[in-house]
This record gives sequence, structure tokens and C-alpha cells, in this order.
Amino acid sequence: MKKAIIPDLTQHPINPPSPLHDALKRHFGLDTFRLGQAEVIGAVVAGRSAAAIFPTGSGKSLCYQLPALQLPHLTLVVSPLLALIKDQLDFLCARHIPAAAIDSTQSREEGSAVMAGVQQGKIKILMISVERMKNERFRNFIARVPISLLVIDEAHCISEWGHNFRPDYLKLPRYQKQLGIPQVLLLTATATPAVMEDMRDKFAIAPDDVITTGFYRANLHLTIAASPEIEKVQQLCNWLQPRCGQSSIVYVTLHKTAEQVAATLQRHHIDAQAYHAGMKSEARQQIQQRFMDGEIDCIVATIAFGMGIDKSNIRQVIHYDLPKSLESYSQEIGRAGRDGAVSDCLMLANRDGIHVLENFIYGDTPELAGIRTVLEAIQQIGRDQNDLNSGEAKWEVKILTLSRASNIRPLPLKTLLVYLEMRGIIQPLYSYFANFRFKLLIPEQDLIDHFSGERRSFVQAIVDGSQRAQIWWTVDFDAIDALAPHHSGSERQRIITALEYFSDKRYIDLESMQMTEVFTLANGGFDAAVLADDLFATFQQKEAREIERIGQMLEFIESDHCLSRQLAHHFGDQRQTEPCGHCSVCRSAPATLPAGRPLPPLSDLDADALTAPLLAASDTPLSTEMLTRFLCGITNPLLSRLKAHALPGFGGLEQYRYQAVKSWLAQQRPQ
Repeated sequence: MKKAIIPDLTQHPINPPSPLHDALKRHFGLDTFRLGQAEVIGAVVAGRSAAAIFPTGSGKSLCYQLPALQLPHLTLVVSPLLALIKDQLDFLCARHIPAAAIDSTQSREEGSAVMAGVQQGKIKILMISVERMKNERFRNFIARVPISLLVIDEAHCISEWGHNFRPDYLKLPRYQKQLGIPQVLLLTATATPAVMEDMRDKFAIAPDDVITTGFYRANLHLTIAASPEIEKVQQLCNWLQPRCGQSSIVYVTLHKTAEQVAATLQRHHIDAQAYHAGMKSEARQQIQQRFMDGEIDCIVATIAFGMGIDKSNIRQVIHYDLPKSLESYSQEIGRAGRDGAVSDCLMLANRDGIHVLENFIYGDTPELAGIRTVLEAIQQIGRDQNDLNSGEAKWEVKILTLSRASNIRPLPLKTLLVYLEMRGIIQPLYSYFANFRFKLLIPEQDLIDHFSGERRSFVQAIVDGSQRAQIWWTVDFDAIDALAPHHSGSERQRIITALEYFSDKRYIDLESMQMTEVFTLANGGFDAAVLADDLFATFQQKEAREIERIGQMLEFIESDHCLSRQLAHHFGDQRQTEPCGHCSVCRSAPATLPAGRPLPPLSDLDADALTAPLLAASDTPLSTEMLTRFLCGITNPLLSRLKAHALPGFGGLEQYRYQAVKSWLAQQRPQ
């Protein structure tokens, strides 16, 4: 793909005076643009769609922030993560730029105030998560607002060729057309040529308006060290001890590894804390903030840590376990050295964890039978609607409930639902929380006494109709509706509004649960068997691409070519023609990975003995696929229900190749 390549002007930037420079100085206090920014901003202000593919920390956000102040209408920014939205919003508000966000943490009143500001033109930049577009109320609101520019942050998420595909991103081109948004700006730090082409095609961006500034960062010194598994933790300690007091991130694959490595580092007097998605949200936030404030030197984390982190003085990024792809590796090392100072990126590499990485990928591929279960549920909705002659068929989906019924993990299930949207089978209407519970922060009678007249009677009905436990009260909408004055059978929204008001006033702690998504059946005339096969093939293709990425990572590790130059070429940047001179290949020699720990041949193992605990726990026959997942330590809804992780044998063969275990089981116990 032809794209605009900006010459390296980092030493002598050329920035002739212009109105854009005046705005840059006035709003952001900057005298010059960074490399590539002027070209992207110029394209957007001139009325063209564009893509900015810049390294992490090189100023992508300014490419929409400055144009937003020049364009006549709203700039709508879509981001994959609340942390990214919060950081950018704080930056804009500190500079008195009229920006706001709508997110799930806000009260109803806060969200309404933002929408009013947007409608009145007081807000120039509105930031939302991609999931917000599934909300029918929001879509109806934003459809009435003139929008000049749609900005898509982490835009590689839109491509199924990308390393971090997000299914909801697939719908953004359609939303752009529905909302009549004339321009799009795509922002990303990690896009291979295939992903760039896919992004460009989806939004009809001219090749010359895809601006890339190169992926090579001279201040990052890359080292790959061959490290047998039993020696890794000691090598890590030896690396970090002379660097005590500097900010470091150590990336691992598993939650338990994060805990174990952090504990070992602490015993070696290294100030380290574990961070992973299995921790409580409050604890994670506290650890992250202490790291940002310099109170913790080292974070040992799964990839749950990093997105939205903008700490300029991270001196080391260490991969204790192998990254899952070159794109992930590039994104993760990009968190080091954002201040421009020399920073070290170390990978401790061996072959022992490769199959664990692969197993994560296989776990996200649903079984064919699960896909058929979802399709049959949709067809049943259509039949029920025809029997009742009730007009438009609505399908209410509780993701966790459907996940259990279909035995498909929630994330791939959401991907499946988006695939069905893209094929015109279902269309989203709106979403709502099915269940609410609350905890009183004031005495029950005090809550009631805050109101009078009909409102007091209504609050009394909420109290009397809710199911009480020792601390939490569960909201029973039917019971409250029957007790409420002037019973009308349609009090649900009023009850929710009242509960939200109580929460805002700190009369109660309110929790909402069981998100329910409502779809309309757009086309029920499909052949379930044919469509299931087609969808299953799509998931298998995605699986194969992810496995291929692991192979690319291994080739990179053991190559005898400059690491920095390899990374640049992987992302389509051919300008770095000379070796960097400071990576481990340039300094000494390429890494040769030590062989993995020897494993007994599968043929020497007893399949019946290994699978017996799971078969005994299940009251239904289990497929070879299910037994393979059990032995390889991969969870899914059925295995979670059976509490398989606590059974002997779970994960017992996680060091073996998934497909090898599956073939072996199929031979041992033919169906």
C-alpha cells in the first residue's frame, strides 16, 4: 500500500508559521509540531479522512485535539478503554478545552448534563467507549447532533488481521455512515501493512493520507536472553538489583506467575508488586496509582496492566514470559523511555511457555455445537413470534446466561453476536441491567421520611417489595410494581430512577447486575447448520492467524538480524536500513532458545486415569474437545460449573501442544 512516509526531521523540525501553529501555541503551549503531526492535522483541517500510525508516546492525540478546535461541529472520539479516556480528558480539561465523556461510572444526572452540553455546542470533544454505541438511547441522541469528525483510538482493533481485534469496532464504519459523519481519523501505534490496508479500505482513506513516522526508537535498547525456565527468576533478580529505584514493568502470562515472581523479588529486597485481572479492582487501581506516583518501583503484571499508562520515566520493560505476538511486544516495550532517555527492554526467552500461549488462543474458539445452540435460540425466537403474531421479534440476551447455555466464553460469544449483526441476522436495539441490589447507608425509616405524599408511598413500596438479606436488599420489580400507588404495570424505569437518586444522595449503595442486550431478529430464514459451519470456519481462521503470530515471534527471537530493524520492517517501515548497533544481536550474537523441558511421550500416559476426575464430576457425556481443554488447563463455562480447576488433572498437560493432546485423546477414546 502506498502511504505517506515522513522524512526524519526529528533533529531539525521545519515548522513555518501558520494559523495552526498559532493555535498550537495558544491552546497547548507548544512551539513546534512533532514528527508527522502537521501532516495529519493539515489533512483533517482540509476536510479529508486520515490515519496516524505513530509509535507509542509520540503525540497521536494532538492530531485530533487541535483540529477539534478548528472544526465547526463535534469531534466524537471512540476508545477501547476507560483509562485511556480518563487520561486524555484530564489533559484536555487542564488546558480548558471543552471536552467531556459519557461512561458507565457516571450518574444519570452527570450523563444528562454532558448530553445537554453537547446539544448546546458547549462541548467540542465527546469521548466514549466503543460499547456505548450499542446503547439505543445514546444512538438516538447522537444522531441528532452534527458531528465533524469521528476519531478511532487504537484503530488496529477494527481489523481481524490485527493482534487485538475488538468485534464491536467492526460496526464503526456502519455507524459513520448512519450518523453522516464526513471525516474519520484513525490512530494506532501498532499496524502491520495488512492491518493498515484493512483500516484504510474500511473508511475509504486515501493512501497519501495514511501518515506513518516509523517504528524505530533509538532510545530503546532491546535484549533477548536465552534463559532456561529454572534460571529465569534468578536472572531477573540479577538484572533488577543494580537498577533498584528505577521504574520497571515485568510482564508475565499467568496470574499465579505474577504473584510468585513479585514475592521472589520482594525477598531479594526489590520493591515489587503483583498486578493482574484476578485482583479486586480497588487493589489494582491503588497499585497502579502508587506506581504512577513513584511509590512502587516495579510492577509484575499480566497484560491487564499498561493500556492508559502514560508514565514517562519507565526505564525497564522485561518480558519474563514470551509475548503473544510482535505487535504485543512492540506495544508493551513502547511504554518504556517516553521521556527520550535510554531504556532497556529485556526478554527472558525459552520454549517452555509456548504451548501455554497457544492454549489461550484455542480457548477462545467456540465449539461448533455451541454456535448451533445460539443459532437455534434465535430461530426459536422467530418461531415464537410467528405463533403469537406479535410483530417485531425481540431477543433478550443475558451474556452470562447464554454463555452457560452454549458453553462459549463471554468474549468469543460477543464476537459471535457481532458476526451475526454483520451478516444481517440480528440488529441491536438497546441494553439494560436486569437485576439491582442495594445496601442502606441510613436507617430504613429515615429513607422513607425524606419524602412525602405519593412519593413517600412509592418509596415505601420499594422498601416493602425488595427482598431483604443480612446486608443487601434485592430489588423485586414485580413486587414493587404491585405495591406501588396508582399501579400501572410499567413502573420499572421509575423504580430505577428512584434507586439512582437514592444512590446519588448517599442513602444507599447501589449495584446493577446482569447486563441484558436486546436485539431484533432481522432475518430468521437462515439454514442453521450451514451458517454454523461458516461461523465456525471464521473462528478457526482467526485461531490460525493467532497461532501464526506466535511463530513470527519465535522467528524474531532466534533471528541473526538486528532486532530494531526487524521490528521496523514487520510494521512496513523500510527506512531503517542499518543495524541499530545496540540491540543484543548487534552487541553480541542472536539468541538460541534452550530446548523445553523433556516431557514424557503422550503414548506413555494413561488417558482414562487423567480424565477420570472430570468424567466422574459430569452427569453428561463430554466431548474430546472438552477433555482436551481440561487437560490443557483451559476454562469454559461448563468446566467452570463443574469446578474443574479444583479437580486432579486440570492443566496437567498444559506444556503439551493442544492439537497433539486432542489427537491422542481421540485415538484413546474414539467417539
